[in-house]
Parts: sequence; structure tokens; C-alpha cells
Amino acid sequence: MLPFLHIGHISIPVFGLMLWVAAVAAAFIVDRGFRRARIDADAVGMVAVAVVAGIVGAKLWHVLDTPSEFREIGWRVLWDTAGFAWYGGVIFSISALVVQGWRAKIGGLRMLDLAAPAAAVGYGVGRIGCFLSGDGCYGIATKLPFPLGMSFPNGIVPTPPGVRVLPTPLFELAGGLLIGWYLWRRAGKPNPVGMITGQYLVLTGLARFLVEFVRRNPKVLWDFSNAQLASAGAMIAGVSLAWWSARRPATQPMLVKPASTAEKPA
Repeated sequence: MLPFLHIGHISIPVFGLMLWVAAVAAAFIVDRGFRRARIDADAVGMVAVAVVAGIVGAKLWHVLDTPSEFREIGWRVLWDTAGFAWYGGVIFSISALVVQGWRAKIGGLRMLDLAAPAAAVGYGVGRIGCFLSGDGCYGIATKLPFPLGMSFPNGIVPTPPGVRVLPTPLFELAGGLLIGWYLWRRAGKPNPVGMITGQYLVLTGLARFLVEFVRRNPKVLWDFSNAQLASAGAMIAGVSLAWWSARRPATQPMLVKPASTAEKPA
């Protein structure tokens, strides 16, 4: 494992580096989506704002989800390079995207449709940072051979000597890329507003709900973890949104305004 890259006297957290790579990937996908929809807006700037909001939300959710850590190290937990909760990041990022979509006259819900494939891919890429740094978000102990069973003796949260665990960040990487690919293809076809976002919530919620069965997160209610309860909520919201959206007329592929006769198709 490689929690830090050491360049001279400078140590760069790998998790933070991969978070930057995930943001770049997301910005690229959103920019391509804007071009496909013939939208003249700053995709990179919007993603940057959403990423910052997501980081703040992810850290706050983690603090609320693990109060024992706050009691142990105090306010320093807010600046720790480990400890980020995905659902806190999603809530804050969604809020930032809705506001920016509204201000850019794209529409809040349509902005979420445009950003959904990027969110799925960005999440998967970000999980590479979790894997490389060994920050403790891996799975339960297993006797399966490599690569399904791995040890993290030098991680930020090391595994006990000789113990192999499931590399759940890699499972989530595969799931994020697959969901992102599917949503990107769906977004290129006529869809009613909100359908892509609804599908995103269902698919990512389901993926996280399933992977939690083999992760080490504590159970809080009905033998489910906090992340599973949040995943169930996301799936319910996604099904409701997709049902509402299906009752509306489909529009051309994410098009927010008609192209002029002088424009060429993207």
C-alpha cells in the first residue's frame, strides 16, 4: 500500500491525489455532456464547486456517523486525511449542482441528469485512493487467495499480520465505472427530465447496499449499517423520481435549448 507519495521533503496523500484525479475525470465527462447537449456553461467550474461541497459534506457526515472518533481526537478529525462518508458528499454535491444549474438556467434537475454519469465514474475513481492508502474501508476477513483476499499491513488503518480482507474499494471501482457507462449511454437518448438521476440513485444505492454486506462497518438498525439505511433511502428516492419522470414527455438527448441553424451537431 502507498498512503503517501514522498517527493523530497514533501509528502502527498494518495487519497487526496486520487480525489483530484476523480474530479478531473468528472469534469471531463460533464464537459462532454454539455457539448452533447449544446450547453454553453462552465462545466469545470461547476464540478470544482460540487467537489469542494462534497468534501465538506463527506467529512461532516463521517463525524456524525462516528462520534467516538470525535470524542477521541476532538476537532482535529475535521482535518484528518482519512474519514470521508460518501452520502454526506452526495447530499452536499447534489445541493451545489442544483443551485448552479438553476443559476445557469439549465434547471436543477436537468443539471443532475447531466452530472449523474460523472458522479458514478468519479466515485469509482476516488475509491482507488481508498484502496491505495488502506484507510480502513476494505471488507471483512477472508481466506480467499489474491486478488480477492489482500492484506494492508502498511495502510493508514493496517490489517492484523497475516489477515487477508476483501478489497471492497476495487468492487466499488468496478461498479462505479459500469454504472457511469450505462448512464452515459442512456443520457444520449431521449429521456424525460429526472429519469437519469432516478436511475443513478437506484443503481448506486443498490451497489452500496450490497457491498456493505462484506464491509466492516458496524450495524446500527435491523442488522444494517448506516450506509445501508442511507442506500435504501436513495433507492426509494430514485424509484419515486423515475416514476414521476416516466409520466412526463421525453426530450431529446439532454437538450436544454434548441440548437441554432448555424450550429453543427456535437
